[in-house]
Amino acid sequence: MPLRRFWLSCVGCVLLVSLLWGCALPQVRAEDRLFLNVTVEYRGELSLPAGTLVEGTVVGGLSGLTYDPQQQQFYAISDDRQQPRFYGLALSLPSAVSTHEGAIEPKFVTFLTQANGDLYPANTADTEGIGLTPDGRLMISSEGVTATSSLPWIKEFALNGQQERALPIPAYYLPEETGQKGIRNNLGFEALTLSPAGDRLFVGVESALSQDLHPNEPIYCRLLHYLRGDVLPVLLAEHVYPLDPAPAGSIANGLVELLALDNGGHFLSLERTYSPQNGYGIKLFEMSLAGATDTLGMATLPVGLSSLQPVRKRLILDLKTLGIPLTNLEGMALGYPFADGSRSLWIIGDNNFDAQIPTQVLVFRVQCC
Repeated sequence: MPLRRFWLSCVGCVLLVSLLWGCALPQVRAEDRLFLNVTVEYRGELSLPAGTLVEGTVVGGLSGLTYDPQQQQFYAISDDRQQPRFYGLALSLPSAVSTHEGAIEPKFVTFLTQANGDLYPANTADTEGIGLTPDGRLMISSEGVTATSSLPWIKEFALNGQQERALPIPAYYLPEETGQKGIRNNLGFEALTLSPAGDRLFVGVESALSQDLHPNEPIYCRLLHYLRGDVLPVLLAEHVYPLDPAPAGSIANGLVELLALDNGGHFLSLERTYSPQNGYGIKLFEMSLAGATDTLGMATLPVGLSSLQPVRKRLILDLKTLGIPLTNLEGMALGYPFADGSRSLWIIGDNNFDAQIPTQVLVFRVQCC
């Protein structure tokens, strides 16, 4: 190339770079790159009267929800310690008018059985989380029952309720009689979700393990991450989830549900508080595992987390802003799509078998990406 042409090319490149550098390129915050920027739109409420019976059982205590696209129905786990079971539910969407109620129709009940085929004895399981795998199995978690020294567990079941396998749990999750270690009473494996591909399972405790609880310090929950497939499930990692502080006067505060949005580590999380004065507080967050420290094997978290990076989250919706009475909302699932193709989000309430409180389900339209 002649020397003059070479220098002209160089000058042209410099001018082009300068022009591009001076353009007003859109500024993207680091936080925006972490999340899918999910938005939700409230679409209505469903309600099932307290005391509704199915095959001689009271439909209540529904603390977890999952959707079966093949059967076009939902499965809801009941936390009745006397008879661990799940229900098949048909949930109809409210009309376009957001104040119109849809319907909850219980279809059947299935009792959980142990590996030997026997029903679970009373007060040995407190089932809270449920998720359906692509191959038609149910992942279910139990908080355990302190009164009978029944340990918490995470297990896989067939759709007929038969237990098929139990997943490994780190020893530091198992409660001790001293109360100095492990899952605290009624604050165990509450949140459970599967990735859309079904090869990853995530299970979270409702509140801090005993050894991670410190006065006047933030509360950090732990999340377990499993790999599942043709072989036995393998525990891959553990992450720390920062729980929002509870309002003054609250007597309950916890992480009650997780919902995987994709196979890339993006989730919805649901937190619940309760105070006798103000009732239930429910917040919906978007959560990302990006950059979170793997704490698997760390029996006790350092005070203040030291250099550990917890999962990141951002508030999507404080449900109190909906202006409707809220009950003890604990379960969450994506369901069938709206007419425009957007996904429906269903959040279900655990009425604690209170004869005065119906089972509440709230429906949202979800948009993201």
